[in-house]
Amino acid sequence: MTMIQIEKRVKALEQTVRSLAGKKRPANRKWYRNQAGRFAGDPVFEEILKLGRAYRRSQRPTRDTKTS
Repeated sequence: MTMIQIEKRVKALEQTVRSLAGKKRPANRKWYRNQAGRFAGDPVFEEILKLGRAYRRSQRPTRDTKTS
């Protein structure tokens, strides 16, 4: 690739970046509402929840490890 081709390519990329930067959308502060229920009834997600609960439960101190 010649230097002129690289310069043209960089210029085109810079223009693209400028146009994308100007199209910022305002942040949706209530994004979680769009996601609620997204995995309802999904068996894989249910397994993820089950494993997460089991892991958190395993991290809790037990009566044997508590010091008085």
